[in-house]
Amino acid sequence: MSSTTEVFQPLQAGDPVVVAGYRLVARLGAGGMGRVYLSHTQGGRPVAIKVVRPELADDPGFRRRFRREVEAARRVRGAYTAELVDADTDGVPPWLATLYVPGPSLTAAVARRGPLPVSAVLWLMAGVAEALEAIHGVGVVHRDLKPSNVLLAADGPRVIDFGISVAADLSSHTATGATVGTPHFMAPEQATAGEVSPATDVFALAQTAAFAALGEPLYGEGIAPVVLYRIVHEEPDLSRLPEPLRPLFARCLAPDPRERATPAEVVEWCRERLGADADAGAGPAVWREVTGPEASVPDPVRTPVDPSTAASTLLLGPARRRVPRGRRAALIAGGAVAAGALVLTGWTWFAGDRFGLGERAADNSPSAPAPTHSARSTASPSSTPQAVGASPGPPRTAPDASASSGTEVLSPAWLYETNSLSLDEPKPRNDRAGDIRLNCEDDDACALESDTSLFVQLFNGKAASLDVCRHLLSGATSPEYRTWSLAAAEEGTQLCVGNDSGDVGALRIQVKQTALREEAFLQLGMTVWEKKA
Repeated sequence: MSSTTEVFQPLQAGDPVVVAGYRLVARLGAGGMGRVYLSHTQGGRPVAIKVVRPELADDPGFRRRFRREVEAARRVRGAYTAELVDADTDGVPPWLATLYVPGPSLTAAVARRGPLPVSAVLWLMAGVAEALEAIHGVGVVHRDLKPSNVLLAADGPRVIDFGISVAADLSSHTATGATVGTPHFMAPEQATAGEVSPATDVFALAQTAAFAALGEPLYGEGIAPVVLYRIVHEEPDLSRLPEPLRPLFARCLAPDPRERATPAEVVEWCRERLGADADAGAGPAVWREVTGPEASVPDPVRTPVDPSTAASTLLLGPARRRVPRGRRAALIAGGAVAAGALVLTGWTWFAGDRFGLGERAADNSPSAPAPTHSARSTASPSSTPQAVGASPGPPRTAPDASASSGTEVLSPAWLYETNSLSLDEPKPRNDRAGDIRLNCEDDDACALESDTSLFVQLFNGKAASLDVCRHLLSGATSPEYRTWSLAAAEEGTQLCVGNDSGDVGALRIQVKQTALREEAFLQLGMTVWEKKA
C-alpha cells in the first residue's frame, strides 16, 4: 500500500462536502449501505465516515440493522478494534464515524504480496482473537469476520464493521431459513440458519487466517450454495496449510461449536509458538514487511463551506439536527446527496473487498442450477444441493402464499444471473429467455427485471393470494414496475408478479445474496395461480 492514490480517491461531483460538521477529504471505499469517506475530528484525528444511502434510510428494517451496528460498536473497546467516534442513526441520511486505521485490508495485503509467512499468520490470529475477546466480552457476536473486515495497521490487525453483529443472547437469524454473513467465511451453524455464538466467530477466524496462509478461501471458490454445502458437509483440507498451524486450525474448525478453541486459547497457543518474538514485541516488524510503506494521510480541509455547495452538504449546521420527515423527502427527491453516485454492491461496506476475498474471486462465474420441481412434478430429485442443511422431502409450499388446486409451487427456486424463471411455464430455465431475471450489472443495485411481467411488493405482513395480487397488479401499469430493486429487500419479502398474458404469481425471498455481485443469487419460493377461464 505504497501509493496514497491507491487508498484515497478524490471526491466526485455527487459526493457531499460536509457530514454533520465533518469536512470530507477523500473517498475510502463504497458498499451496499453507501460510501466511506476520510475526514478529521476538530483536533485533527483522521476518521472514517460511513454515509448511508438516503433511500435505504426510510426502510425500518435497515434502520434497525444500522442502530444495531452503532450500538455494538459503542460497546466494543480493544487494542485490535477500530473505535467508534461519533454517529447519528436518525440523521438524514444516517452515518457513523470510526477512527481511521492507516493500513490495507487483509484482502488487499494478500493480493499485493501473496500468502503470508507462518509468523505473520500467528501474529494475525493472536491479534484478531484478542479483538474477538473484546467483542465477545460485551455480549456481541460479529458474524461477518472475513479478510476485508480485518485492517492491517503498523502495530497489528484491527477488526471492523459490526453491520450484522448481534447480542450474543439473541437469535442468530431474522427469518426462518435465512442465512446472514459472507458465504465463504461462514460457520456451519450460520450456513444452516442455526444459532450463532462466540464460537461462530472462531470458525470465521480460522477461515480468515487460512486465507492469509493460502491466498485463497479454505473451502474453495465458486457460487455461494456450493461453498456453503462444502462448509456444512465436508472436512476442510488442512494438508495445504503449513504444518505448524494445522493443530490450531483443526480445533477452530470443529463442526461442533462446543469443541472449538476459545479466543483466549488461540492467543495463548499463538504466543507459545512465537516464543521469544512474542515477549520481545516483534510484531511491528512483521507487519511492516507485510503491509509495506504506510500511505500518507491527507491533511484536513480547512476551507470554509461556500453556501453555494449546500446541495452537496449533509446536515449543515448543528450536528445531528433532526430534519422533519416532509423535508427529508424533499431533500432526497431534490438530490441533496445525489444518491445515484452512491454505488450499491450488497450489504458489505467496501466495494473493492465485496467478496471478503479480493478481486481474484471475480473470475468465478456461477453455473446454471439444476431444475427445481413444482408441486406437480414427478421427476426424481437432482443431486445438486438445493438448500444447505435441508433434508430431502417433498417440495414445500412457498410461505405466506395461499395455494389452491391447480397452483404451481416451486420452493426453493434458485435464480442467478445465468438462468431465469417464467410464469407461463413455472420452472427454472437454464438460459435468460425466461420472463423473470436477476440483473446485477447496474451500479446502483441488483434487481429483478422482466420484459412482460410487473412486480409489486406486499407490505405490512399482508399474505399473498390470487385476489390480493390481482388487485395490486391492476394499479401497476407503468414500465417502471418491470424492474424491482433488491437494495432494501430482506428474507421474507414478498412480491406479486403478473405478465401480459394474465398469469399471476407470488415470489417470496428465502435467501438473498447480492453482496458478492459476480456470484449473486436468490433462493425463492414461487407460487403461480392457474388462470381462471
